[in-house]
Amino acid sequence: MSDIAIRAENIGKRYQLGQNPGAYQTFRDTFQDWLRNPLKKSAGDEEKEAVWALKDVSFDVHQGEVLGIIGRNGAGKSTLLKVLSRVTDPTEGYAEIHGRVGSLLEVGTGFHPELTGRENIYLNGAILGMKRSEIDGKFDEIVEFSEVERFIDTPVKRYSSGMYLRLAFAVAAHLEPEILVVDEVLAVGDAEFQRKCLGKMNDVAQEGRTVLFVSHNMSAILRLTEETLVIDNGHLLMRAPTAQAVDYYLSRGLSQQGERVWKPEELPRSTAPFFPRAIRVCNSNHEIVDTVRSTDPFTIEIEYDIEQDITGLRVGIYLVSTRGEYILTSFDTDDPERFDKLSARPAGHYVSRCVIPADYLNEGRFVIGLNASSFRVKRYFHEEQALTFNVDAVGAPGMHWPEPRLGPVRPRFDWEIETE
Repeated sequence: MSDIAIRAENIGKRYQLGQNPGAYQTFRDTFQDWLRNPLKKSAGDEEKEAVWALKDVSFDVHQGEVLGIIGRNGAGKSTLLKVLSRVTDPTEGYAEIHGRVGSLLEVGTGFHPELTGRENIYLNGAILGMKRSEIDGKFDEIVEFSEVERFIDTPVKRYSSGMYLRLAFAVAAHLEPEILVVDEVLAVGDAEFQRKCLGKMNDVAQEGRTVLFVSHNMSAILRLTEETLVIDNGHLLMRAPTAQAVDYYLSRGLSQQGERVWKPEELPRSTAPFFPRAIRVCNSNHEIVDTVRSTDPFTIEIEYDIEQDITGLRVGIYLVSTRGEYILTSFDTDDPERFDKLSARPAGHYVSRCVIPADYLNEGRFVIGLNASSFRVKRYFHEEQALTFNVDAVGAPGMHWPEPRLGPVRPRFDWEIETE
């Protein structure tokens, strides 16, 4: 007997851009539309405006396997899970699913808003084909995990998003589907709940059930999975052991592009003669990325034009946490010798680069503010949230412990241990 849990063969999913034309239209309606707009695109032209969210995706998942799926936003990850969960049909290809599937694709997927939490637990169990006695045996465990006992008999439409998520995950993980499909559950909820989710998914994997796990959290992908798919622009780029797949994903710059570009029409003339053109984050391979490794150096690059000489110009950054905590401020002329050399900066095209060393920032999302000014003379340009980027702590100090490391920095200090 085959031990295949999921087999995907040449799956493709196409979506039509824009609004669909009316399904039923009389000749008179069509003729009147043509009179109003004779240049309107025909059905054949509409075909050209279709987008393939997935194209020729094939892979197998064996029973008991925990498979990671990574890719930047819009790569097609969630569409793939929706096809495998039977939420949407593929345009091309097919998938074989051997076993009942529990899915957590979005907050509250499969919940009826008018039903209570209790009723939704039994509804989801019935959808999975479970007997009432089986659901009864899991009910208390689900409620305890979700921490919504006080509200279990309240319609879920009155739940907060956090309550919705906790109950949805508890139902998906505890009703014992043979295949558990989880899409970015760690993007919502507090740190304690995220740890509980990781622990439960690890338990599910240890029980020999099949898990498909999509996440932008590379540390979680590394901890939970042995093999990972890398998807980009709807295509399966590679399937490899997770460490190799994560290295490929981060080193190739497949995470969402970390660049902000200013068009000339966006800038007021008050910035003259200084005009910013772009700010970007580059990894150690000089590729523009949205996610960098904590253990690698990376560069913040500011591109700008100066239309006429400026005296005393300094161009710099503010590095801020997403909570608004300032971590550092740095300018390109902080070195007194460089400032003296460029005390009068001539007109021209410039790029100022700042290298952030390895083992400096902790994992998380950070904000870069941009400032160009002459000290106590004039501020030419200032934007507090010019760009955001992610730091992934794979391989950073202390990552062998699952607890979060507090603080925005994560330096690698030299420790000595002596004994007498």
